[in-house]
Amino acid sequence: MSTTGSHPAAQSPFKQPKAVWAVAFACVISFMGIGLVDPILPAISKDLDASPSQVTLLFTSYLVVMAVAMLVTGFVSSRIGAKRTLIAGLVLIVVFSALAGTSDSVSGIIGFRAGWGLGNALFVATSLAVIIASASGGFGGAIILYEAALGIGIAIGPLLGGVLGDMSWRGPFYGVAGLMFIALIATVTLVKSPPRPARKTSLLDPIKALRHRGLLIMGLTALCYNWGFFTVLGYAPFPMELSALRLGLVFTGWGLMVAFFSVFGAPWLQRRFGLARTLYGNLFLFAVDIFVIAAFTDHKAVLIVAVIVAGVFIGVNNTVTTQAVMMVAPVERPVASAAYGFVRFIGGGLAPFAAGKLAEHVNVHVPFVVGACVVLVGIAILSTGHRELNRAERNQAAVDEGAEHGDLDAEAVEAAEAGTGSTS
Repeated sequence: MSTTGSHPAAQSPFKQPKAVWAVAFACVISFMGIGLVDPILPAISKDLDASPSQVTLLFTSYLVVMAVAMLVTGFVSSRIGAKRTLIAGLVLIVVFSALAGTSDSVSGIIGFRAGWGLGNALFVATSLAVIIASASGGFGGAIILYEAALGIGIAIGPLLGGVLGDMSWRGPFYGVAGLMFIALIATVTLVKSPPRPARKTSLLDPIKALRHRGLLIMGLTALCYNWGFFTVLGYAPFPMELSALRLGLVFTGWGLMVAFFSVFGAPWLQRRFGLARTLYGNLFLFAVDIFVIAAFTDHKAVLIVAVIVAGVFIGVNNTVTTQAVMMVAPVERPVASAAYGFVRFIGGGLAPFAAGKLAEHVNVHVPFVVGACVVLVGIAILSTGHRELNRAERNQAAVDEGAEHGDLDAEAVEAAEAGTGSTS
């Protein structure tokens, strides 16, 4: 397994062109939508007379629609261009987040969250490709910057949701609409239109990409991981029984852990232990943490600490897995991102609703037991792709070393990223 000596020096993710920062800022606001509703879930349940499982559909509609829409992002982007796709996604987020704030029923919010998820799919899948294409400091630095934006957005989302939600549950929806409008203006004015790909992506390309064993294994592993992730994110607010503001602070602490370990923890662990051991160990510890949440769901202090600690494992996993997917997939990055996003967000979308139903029909501990067990299943799936993980690690090292020393030409970079053999 790779050790520190076999890896190139870490690239700085913070020296970037203005266009990259504009997209990264929009990513922060976009990812705020994931944790934004956490602090207001109990308030929406109470004010609109809805059960917890009904309210968790705010996650399900958002994430399932986003997962399915991932399949068309490459088709759209390769025809209208990456910048126009970004703008279309941002416009949809602004419109549907504002409409969610005007709704007087849970079903209305669920529907508007679905439209929000469509916009997020167009934006998220394309933004990753744009950042990688435009960023300086190497491929690894671009991924770290992207995951830092994810972590910061997840951290700020609950804080904004808690502060505005303490006044009214409608406030966070209007807040995101306003901030995303600012991101829209920044994208329009600062981001240049990247060249369109030579080949237009078909609607079937992401599905066909899943025939590659490495990409399918990473996607299924991420589906299991996201089941645990969104069980914690989507259902843990209910047993905490805190005000919107206090829930916001708890999940802000969680999000800060995500951000810190995305940027600093994950690269260090990967250099120290290698890609495979970092993923195995991190997923196992995440499952243990969810088991702790399951055992101490009725003990508020332990529950809060365990939820915040979960951010450590989520931050590490987000960065390392994203890098592995981009290195293991022998297809274009937008296609790999779309295929991977489709599979993993299905798990994230179904988990909160399943958690609500399990709690209603069994007890409040069972959703977290199931979530932890699904993460363990993910480890078993990952273990079937050890050869692919080793290839991904070699490819990434080659790309980053070439970017660092300036001695790897574009053709060699593409060859390293695509891999030298079949992943089947």
